[in-house]
Amino acid sequence: MTAKSAIKSAKPSLWPQGRQSAVALAFDVDGPTGDAMLDGSLLSNPRYFTQGSYGPWRALPRLLDLLAAYGLKATFFVPTWVVEHWPSQCERILRNAHEIAYHGHYHEVFIDCSRQQQLDIMGRSRNIFQSRMGVTPVGFRTPSGDWSDETAQLLHEFGVIYSSSMRGDDRPYFHATSRGRGLVEIPGRWDIDDYTALAYSEEPDFPIGLDRISGYADVQKNWCAEFEGYHREGLCWTTILHPKVCAKPGRLAILEGLFKAITSHGDSVWATHCAEIAKWWIAQHPEDAA
Repeated sequence: MTAKSAIKSAKPSLWPQGRQSAVALAFDVDGPTGDAMLDGSLLSNPRYFTQGSYGPWRALPRLLDLLAAYGLKATFFVPTWVVEHWPSQCERILRNAHEIAYHGHYHEVFIDCSRQQQLDIMGRSRNIFQSRMGVTPVGFRTPSGDWSDETAQLLHEFGVIYSSSMRGDDRPYFHATSRGRGLVEIPGRWDIDDYTALAYSEEPDFPIGLDRISGYADVQKNWCAEFEGYHREGLCWTTILHPKVCAKPGRLAILEGLFKAITSHGDSVWATHCAEIAKWWIAQHPEDAA
């Protein structure tokens, strides 16, 4: 055994036996929710509505087909307004053995919401998931990429076991609350958000100042390099991707290249739902030993 391999073998594994790294592919199925939904201008802006509805209507089925072709499971964070308007597409997420999780109702800005407003959003979302899809999610991704000081504790008390909202590590970690350890965070990074490379919207202007789309080969290379780095270091890699952005016909090659990179490592990559990673992390870190 070489010195290099000895060091590597001595490094404690964070994951189930035989797994070198964890991957939680995650997609936000926002549809046409967001700012125009919240300010009431959505229905008078057909360009915005159709751009958003393309996600659940056309892009999501295409993405589900590609995931099935590679035998990969994913987590889908879905505003419940989307569940109400595209129920059959959302039901297919579950039929294909993927996870579905909380992402607000109208894609609300949680940092601007009071504690009661946040509880109302979560309660409404839970009722819709239970009545329309027969599930009670255990995961949450903040729609706006931020939250207020009390959100993590509020979610934990609500019954959520994990979040994939913050950026504080490249491994899962626990949020502290006034009552002890709270929910697990499975952190993502803005630089693996497909909006940074592939999105452009004329009206509303978003991302602000973006005037071109990155080369697809460069995007694929960047995403694969990020994954390979996390795998090499034995970490936990997740994504912030949106079907309406990344699952257009010409962009499937980017995702396919990424999926090939992940599956090329075989069982050494634990590619699974965010919920399974969170449950594993909780089991490996009993609170009385924290």
